[in-house]
Amino acid sequence: MRRLLARRMKFHLFGAFFVSVGCAALYKFGVAEPRKRAYAEFYKNYDPMKDFEAMRAAGVFESAPPK
Repeated sequence: MRRLLARRMKFHLFGAFFVSVGCAALYKFGVAEPRKRAYAEFYKNYDPMKDFEAMRAAGVFESAPPK
């Protein structure tokens, strides 16, 4: 029974560290990287003036009335 708490704490500390590193890696490669690629692909062909003119024609803006 001697040093039971220290031994179990060491085990759980290492376990928690490896689980957290695994979750961080899963999030980075499963969520963040695909999202980054999707944004890059979207903005590769994005024309903000065309989008502005479409919103202007729809009457979204009060300061820029539709033509």
